[in-house]
Amino acid sequence: MKRPWIRSGVRLAAAGAAAALLVAGCASTDGGTSGSGGAASDGDTTIGFVGAGAADSGEPVDGGTLTFGSYSFPSSLDPTKTLAAGSNGGTEMAAIYDTLVRTDPGSGDFIPQLAEKLDHNEDYTKFTLTLRDGVTFSDGSPLDSAAVKWSIDRFVEAGRDVAQVWADIVTGIDTPDPLTVEFTLNKPWAQFPVLLAMGPGMIVGQGSDAGGDFTPVGAGPYTVGQFAPNEKIVLNARDDYFAGKPHLDTVTFVPTHGAQQQLESLQSGQLSMTYINRDAQVIKSAVDAGLPGYLDIQGLGSIGYINQLPGRPGADVRVRKAIAYAVDPEVINQRVENGLGIADSAIVPESSRWYDGAKGVPFDPAQAKKFLDEAKADGYDGTLHYLSGNDPSARAAALAVQAQLNAIGFNVQIDYANSVNDLVRKMYVDHDFDMARAALQMMDDAPYLRLYAGMGSDSKNNATGYADPTMDELLTAVQTATDDDAKKAAIGEVQAQANETIPYAVWGPAKVLTVWNDDVHGVKRSADNIFLLDSAWVTGS
Repeated sequence: MKRPWIRSGVRLAAAGAAAALLVAGCASTDGGTSGSGGAASDGDTTIGFVGAGAADSGEPVDGGTLTFGSYSFPSSLDPTKTLAAGSNGGTEMAAIYDTLVRTDPGSGDFIPQLAEKLDHNEDYTKFTLTLRDGVTFSDGSPLDSAAVKWSIDRFVEAGRDVAQVWADIVTGIDTPDPLTVEFTLNKPWAQFPVLLAMGPGMIVGQGSDAGGDFTPVGAGPYTVGQFAPNEKIVLNARDDYFAGKPHLDTVTFVPTHGAQQQLESLQSGQLSMTYINRDAQVIKSAVDAGLPGYLDIQGLGSIGYINQLPGRPGADVRVRKAIAYAVDPEVINQRVENGLGIADSAIVPESSRWYDGAKGVPFDPAQAKKFLDEAKADGYDGTLHYLSGNDPSARAAALAVQAQLNAIGFNVQIDYANSVNDLVRKMYVDHDFDMARAALQMMDDAPYLRLYAGMGSDSKNNATGYADPTMDELLTAVQTATDDDAKKAAIGEVQAQANETIPYAVWGPAKVLTVWNDDVHGVKRSADNIFLLDSAWVTGS
């Protein structure tokens, strides 16, 4: 029996967003502090800028090309079809559409980007955006309040990415004059502007939909010169960008094939900048080499999804607890990351600004066997089907989990998916799995987003069927907390409830590194590791 929200159209929309998160969660198969947020020079456990070149100096230089190695090359430049994240088209689309606001990586504040000003009322239930006068899209049409409303309405109607969160909290968008947009919320959310730094904040001009086929029309610093799917995207600088013509003449995005190749291409000069996801060895090599970049450590980077829908073993909380207690995160770290990752069963890693000491489920095989024996006494035979990807890291994780669970009395059978798309469909559409390894990659920019995605009872990205009214209330408390201490406390309550109800097994956060060469300057990090290139420049051009 499937949950009420799992209808055909909704399932496919959820699958699209889930695919991007799963891709972001897939590890590669290749075997001095500076800047705000300053990360430790070893790149091990601290979020922030790394490398001596991360702090810009000198006068900008006009001209030249920046070549960016995309982690997951976008198949579409439409924000309603491609998840706006650093791992999956966010940097590419931000260069075309810009974002209304951006996040500051050091303070976590929201800073106007395409917009001129952002205000809010005392209880964070109303936000007022003031647009810049005279800003135009690349087709010459004005970027005014009506255009902003049209684009956001289009985004929400498509139902992708964070559209559900938007629809759940925004009760109205008013446009009292051409330069003012007012957002009214049904509950407080101090971090609501994060949505204006992601997909909803990438304003698409109405000319994009003219003629039936989507054509990227944005108000960002670059326009599309060439889009060859699976090959390259070439963007050209706009002379009429509101902040003046960008320093760079062109930005080129190309697909990449594994973290080691990304690093080698960067060091040889074939790439200027790239996004390296989850390969701890390559990330360490890049940091040790002194390359400038931004290291992010995202909670929920390695988790065991447990199907809890009726008829599945995970519907019994004792089975879920047996799984959570039986798997040692350090074994996953050793098998998948050669011991260079971070092993932790907590939802929020110690590196996060939201960490408050809350711990996850401890590794305890004896306790795990106790829960499993109780479930078996009521008729469960111990069989568990583990759905795995086919790449080496996925296979290594699957075998590590299988061995540990079998050691306490499970009978784990591994089912290998044919592709990422096959894996996504089986998880999010057909729900044909008992257990699978995935990632939610929690954002410090707004922790509620990914917590809700994986644990909200009505979340369209909740593939496991986990539903707990108490957890729903706690997630709302995370969203509505208006100061940092209250938010930390609320997240701590989420952790405590997760330890009791086991929405998923947590094995550790994910390390991701956006890295560039010493001749690249002026890049700006925003929400979910989207990088803005409007002020970027390269030396030696």
